[in-house]
Amino acid sequence: MLKHGDLDTVFKALSDPTRRAMVERLVRGPVSVSQLAEPFAMSLPAVHQHLAVLEDAGIVTSHKIGRVRTVQLAADALTPAGEWMGRQRLPAERRLDRLGAFLAVPPPVP
Repeated sequence: MLKHGDLDTVFKALSDPTRRAMVERLVRGPVSVSQLAEPFAMSLPAVHQHLAVLEDAGIVTSHKIGRVRTVQLAADALTPAGEWMGRQRLPAERRLDRLGAFLAVPPPVP
């Protein structure tokens, strides 16, 4: 299980829409940095900065063969964040279920 500091790092990395878009692309499989950068209107150094944040958070890994750096999603990198969100959602759903059951009971007739 991730410590809160690690979870903070993951959520901070995912707080940027460009990095979330990169993760969404990497779900489909590994790509070179230049392929990953294609849809973004930014310089390659800016793409590398975003990738460094994702890599520091443990969300992506990369390796270089020759002149080509390939990036891929780290196996199960987002599982702890998803599990944490699921644990927060369950109590709220239970409260809503109780509210629904309360509202479903017809009011007493005077």
